[in-house]
Amino acid sequence: MSISRRDFVKSTAGTAGILAAGYAPSLYAVGANDRVRVACVGYSDRFRGSLVKCFQHHYKELNFDMVAVADLWKKRLVENAVPGLEKIFGHKIDAYRSDVELYEKAKDVDAVIISTADFQHAQHAAHAVQAGKDAYCEKPLAEDMYSANMLLDAVNAKRKAGFAPGAVLQIGSQRRSGKKYMAAKEYVNSGAFGDISYVDLKWNVNQPKRWRRSPDLIASLKKEDVDWDLWLLDRDPAAYPFDPRKYLEFRLFWPFSSGTPGQWMCHQIDTVAWFTGYRYPKTAVSSGGLYQWVDGRQSYDTFTTILEYGESGVKGKGFQCVFQSHQTNCGGGSKPNAESPIEKYFGPNGCVDMGRGMVTNEGVETKDGWQETALPAPKEDVVTSANTGGDSLTSSHMRNWMECVRARKDPNASVDAGYSHAIALIMANAAARTGMRATFDEARREVMVGGKPFKGYCSRA
Repeated sequence: MSISRRDFVKSTAGTAGILAAGYAPSLYAVGANDRVRVACVGYSDRFRGSLVKCFQHHYKELNFDMVAVADLWKKRLVENAVPGLEKIFGHKIDAYRSDVELYEKAKDVDAVIISTADFQHAQHAAHAVQAGKDAYCEKPLAEDMYSANMLLDAVNAKRKAGFAPGAVLQIGSQRRSGKKYMAAKEYVNSGAFGDISYVDLKWNVNQPKRWRRSPDLIASLKKEDVDWDLWLLDRDPAAYPFDPRKYLEFRLFWPFSSGTPGQWMCHQIDTVAWFTGYRYPKTAVSSGGLYQWVDGRQSYDTFTTILEYGESGVKGKGFQCVFQSHQTNCGGGSKPNAESPIEKYFGPNGCVDMGRGMVTNEGVETKDGWQETALPAPKEDVVTSANTGGDSLTSSHMRNWMECVRARKDPNASVDAGYSHAIALIMANAAARTGMRATFDEARREVMVGGKPFKGYCSRA
């Protein structure tokens, strides 16, 4: 018995709905020494350039294997994905036209690596969880609360059904697997630094072709070779007719991505929540615009948001966080003329500078003899270019997921961590797109602007 595509897309029922459709959890019964069989969902640049390389670093040692790939675009699936993976792993790779078909037909898949369009991550992860698969899912977790809530509900349904931890789901917030970041969290949480009053986040690049695709590649994507309706998920096909640019350059177009906030802010704002324990901001105000790359894109090339956390007027109970990003000049990073993000936590006693991996006296008067202190952790690469194959954080993050699949425990960046950064991201986007202050209603599980839930796009409903 198979589940219909529309029902799969709209399902939020979790375990009960999937089991009724004939699916059964697979990995929960895998023995400690059995091979874990993994499929790729979305043969993207991110998967090819980084995720599969990180998987290769560890798969033999941990007894994993890549056995299948699912991609909506027939040309990429047949001409690139299958031969590319067969060359890497040295055996046959099964091909599926969608994640829906993968879960309907594949009998030998235990887990998936999801690297699809930004707006699809949460719903594709929900499909995997509902089908009884563990998942490594790229960030951002979600660009809208409908999708974020769908995934959280799917995991919680598994938890309630007795599968602990529900599903081993790792969100691609790789800083949580970095030793430098772990050391900084321990230092901040120890109380040695004192109260945080301000967080400064910057992530600037200067790459005119970032997220653009060649005209020849765009022209090669034909409507008959892709399931556009399924690609849209809950977006309304009447409002968003087939467009190969949106499919291949989704990070340039709302509501399929928010661009710089979804790509970069979500990494840094996840660290803020992790270090401070605040699940989401109290308020967000934002501004964004296109000032340089006016080429038909809708995602801002310049973006700033101010997020307020905790309680203003109560000592040690709140702080402001400012995130800035522009794609027109890479200056302003922690290294001159280089794409090096700034992450600085300020307080009355100094600064925790994550770019340098140091506790410094920036902005405070200090006694004679005071010296900067290095965070007790080794140097790790944070790669900001499009080719991230050498990113040691991502490799550590992938290994953490694979080890947790074996141990049946929550990984470093669980669904709860992803849900937290999604709220902050959606608040910042809502504020920028409406020009209004955004908040989060925890009871309704909605980002609110002007007393109403923010949606920001045309849905099928």
